[in-house]
Amino acid sequence: MKTPTILLTALLAFMLWSCGGSEKPADAQTGGEAPKSMVADPESYDPKRGEGKWTTENINLGATLDAAMATEGEKISGVKCTSCHKMTEEKLVGPGWKGATLKRTPEWIMNFITNPDPMIDKDPEVQAMLELCLVRMPNQNLSDTDARNILEYMRKIDGVK
Repeated sequence: MKTPTILLTALLAFMLWSCGGSEKPADAQTGGEAPKSMVADPESYDPKRGEGKWTTENINLGATLDAAMATEGEKISGVKCTSCHKMTEEKLVGPGWKGATLKRTPEWIMNFITNPDPMIDKDPEVQAMLELCLVRMPNQNLSDTDARNILEYMRKIDGVK
């Protein structure tokens, strides 16, 4: 009985030690500079568009669903997204996707998918979601095409035909 208790104690001590803080600033820990915002003036942040390169003009969203893009987006999300997001309204680690394209603009979604860190730092609604979910969305380093395919899949989830 003593051996399992000792092993459990040692494991817990190791876990606490490995999660401990550091005296170094974030940029010294990573060996590089801290990530910088893509927007020069933080006061210019637009909560309808988010922060990044995507605008209404460069997304080219069709009135009808592009089924091929949605199918590709479903495949990508199966690898990159479904461990944290359900395709329903139910929260898993992150919020569910159903209704996302009805609540957010396409440019906001694309900017968040491709540029999450500055938006997490600036967007009040994302910060509110972070308080509920407790986990920052990691940057999945998706290509523009992959992100656009995921957006099309999200539109399919929301019933766009």
